[in-house]
Amino acid sequence: SIRQIPLDEPRVYAMLAAGQSDGVFQMESGGLKRVLMQLRPKRFEDLIAVISLYRPGPMDSIPRYIQNSRHPQKVQYAHPLLEPILRVTYGCIVYQEQVMQVFRSLAGYSFGRADVVRRAMAKKKHDVMEQERAIFINGLTDDGRVVVEGCVRRGVPAATANHIFDEMATFASYAFNKSHAAAYALVAYQTAYLKCLYPREYMAALLTSVLGSGKVVTYIRECERMGIPVLPPSVNESYADFTVVGDHIRFGLLAVKNIGRGFVDVLVAEREKNGPYTGFYRFCKRLSAHREFNRLGLDSLIHCGALDGL
Repeated sequence: SIRQIPLDEPRVYAMLAAGQSDGVFQMESGGLKRVLMQLRPKRFEDLIAVISLYRPGPMDSIPRYIQNSRHPQKVQYAHPLLEPILRVTYGCIVYQEQVMQVFRSLAGYSFGRADVVRRAMAKKKHDVMEQERAIFINGLTDDGRVVVEGCVRRGVPAATANHIFDEMATFASYAFNKSHAAAYALVAYQTAYLKCLYPREYMAALLTSVLGSGKVVTYIRECERMGIPVLPPSVNESYADFTVVGDHIRFGLLAVKNIGRGFVDVLVAEREKNGPYTGFYRFCKRLSAHREFNRLGLDSLIHCGALDGL
């Protein structure tokens, strides 16, 4: 069950750290492969961070995140109150939720007010943000009642609070919320797990999912790199989809030009009912009664080598 797989399988992280992420959800681009190879993820939290950081804006924090992940003892925080919030991301602000936590812990914001500020930052409402800067640093009172304590009341120097606000304002315009990134990372890890531990079955399913696109060639090359031969189409062994045959993957007939599902269904049903095809003439005779069988499809089967075994 894909829902029961462990999230700490070392072989999966080793595969990703080697940049072997073709066919892994959200992790196929050349740039993201380089980040994976530099970061060398070892835990699920790293995958969430990679997906969040590899975007305009947060991308600038990638070198710092990688450096800090390798030397966590050297991570420095602008204020001790930031450590419990940013420890999980090695001192870097990565998620919108962290922005909200900073507002709550350092300045005493309520959950609701912190979310309003987070949304204003995300929508680049600069006038609202500048108003909030003063409240974040010095707090807010209403008829002598303290509505927001502010950083200064909580022992954070104004200069430090101003610096932290600048960092959050720059970052929050592009930030993911962590729940969104975690959902992406889970599917990424699940696909990586299947590719790593069930490579033939996964690659066969992956090839089937991209039938008719240029990705077929890309993933066949990846199979070759993985040591999984993709055998050519065969009227006696192929099905509509790519299928695992022993240690190999057999090419799916639906990936052949001019071959439709009706033609494939007839071909496979006749084979399963009356046994393998033994010769070219017998092949044509057995299928000739079906209107799906036509010269264009037959030409394609010949050209792709599906009849070479006859």
